[in-house]
Amino acid sequence: MIVARRDAYLYFAYGSNMSSERLRARVPSARSLGAARLLHYVRRWHKMGRDGSGKCDVVYCGADSRSVVWGVLYEIDRADQAALDRAEELGVGYVEQVVEVLAENGPCAALTYLAISERTDAALRPLGWYKAHVLRGAREHGLPAACLRELEQVDVEPE
Repeated sequence: MIVARRDAYLYFAYGSNMSSERLRARVPSARSLGAARLLHYVRRWHKMGRDGSGKCDVVYCGADSRSVVWGVLYEIDRADQAALDRAEELGVGYVEQVVEVLAENGPCAALTYLAISERTDAALRPLGWYKAHVLRGAREHGLPAACLRELEQVDVEPE
């Protein structure tokens, strides 16, 4: 089981923050602990971003669902948490949620962000630059080929 240092917390990234470069630009202390799976959830691109395009979200499907979202587990210094909350528009775009993920060394509890339902629209699509961050992070951390194919097939908004 993975446990964060006393002055840090575990964070599960499933969207553009899977890219270490993008996440470290927001929170310099972010340290990748590798790929992880969130069971019983699906990834959606329906969260309305500041630019009006679709951003990633995860949606719970029920305990009997075989759905899984692959992402990246990070350890982040608690001193950087407010910066990540601001970047994720905590309370406006997303809310915090502690979820159980399966990492290489077993299950662990990690913080993630879920879209506020009033900020979602199933018709939204991401812009190409955003999808590129998501794919970059997925490739960087060696997520499974099926996950990469799924991400590659997402349609984007013309820029």
